[in-house]
Amino acid sequence: MQEFLSDIRNEVVQYYDGVVAVTPKILMALLVLAFTWLLARQLRRISDRNLKKRMEDPLLAEFLATMIRLVIFIIGITISFKIVGLGGVTAGILAGAGLTAFVIGFALRDIGENFLAGIIMAFKRPFRVGDFVESGPVKGTVMALSVRDTHLKTPDGKDVFVPNAMIIKNPLINYTIDGFLRFEFVVVLQAGTDYQKAVQIIENAVSGVEGVLKRRRKTSVDISGISPGKLDVTISFWIDTFAVKETSDKIRSKVILAVQNALEYDLTK
Repeated sequence: MQEFLSDIRNEVVQYYDGVVAVTPKILMALLVLAFTWLLARQLRRISDRNLKKRMEDPLLAEFLATMIRLVIFIIGITISFKIVGLGGVTAGILAGAGLTAFVIGFALRDIGENFLAGIIMAFKRPFRVGDFVESGPVKGTVMALSVRDTHLKTPDGKDVFVPNAMIIKNPLINYTIDGFLRFEFVVVLQAGTDYQKAVQIIENAVSGVEGVLKRRRKTSVDISGISPGKLDVTISFWIDTFAVKETSDKIRSKVILAVQNALEYDLTK
């Protein structure tokens, strides 16, 4: 019985000594982890602010700042493992990466695709914050790009988070990347109308609307169709989305209304 109690006492003592020996390491590892987390957070703010000042694209700057934070935190986790004495765990993970790559890659395939697609889009920069884009069935204004998805705000106010891989795989239409956006609509002129006069009236009406480009992108008024008793006229005009204060839809509405009023007033003279 005494031998049994002695063995238990020895095991407890050894366990206690082990806990006492490893506790400072655990505390130090936790301090390092907390420090690197705070450091990564602070560096993200600083890098985000400085990169946005030096780079034209705030979307890429924000993405790079997030990547810096992630790398710093991963370094902190690795250092913490080594302090505790689990440095072999990191090496084992790296050594076994080839063996488990297939399993992990299959299980996390979508996450990996979205992550790589986010990196590609961040550097290729097919859009910027504020651009109006279309990808698949989704149209909206770009709000943010993360490592997993792209945040779009639809014209009706919905927030859509599109996986980055979906944007890479589907055709992407950027309506405002260079600032120039074209609109067109059709006006039907009845038989007996002075067509030359009507075309001149339309051109003057469109040019008179504030926000419509008059030099770099000219307005065009073309005959696009003819049928018994009527003539179809297609009006095309451009706006610079970087220079106007109103929305493109608002300017388009003003142009249509101006053409309608001008035709009703001037053609009846």
